[in-house]
Amino acid sequence: MKDKIHPKYTPTAIRCACGNVIETCSTKENITIQICSSCHPFFTGEQKLIDSSGRIDKFKKRFGGAMNVVSKKKVREKKSEKKEKEKEKEAPKAEPKAK
Repeated sequence: MKDKIHPKYTPTAIRCACGNVIETCSTKENITIQICSSCHPFFTGEQKLIDSSGRIDKFKKRFGGAMNVVSKKKVREKKSEKKEKEKEKEAPKAEPKAK
């Protein structure tokens, strides 16, 4: 190995937001992380509910079931309009008579 081109590999501590400290070696010193194996739900089996209500739940809570009723009425109206237009297209048009 060439001298003075490689970073120094020293013992360091990795600190998690939960308070867990992991001793290891690294080229960086004093590493901080937000989640580790002792507090991650995959390893602990516990579910942490930070934000349980998503965008859809918030929307449903805000507007409730009223949107379903309104949207169904609009869908029915659009379908009936579409059927009327199709009937108009199918009906034979009267051709003007030549004199």
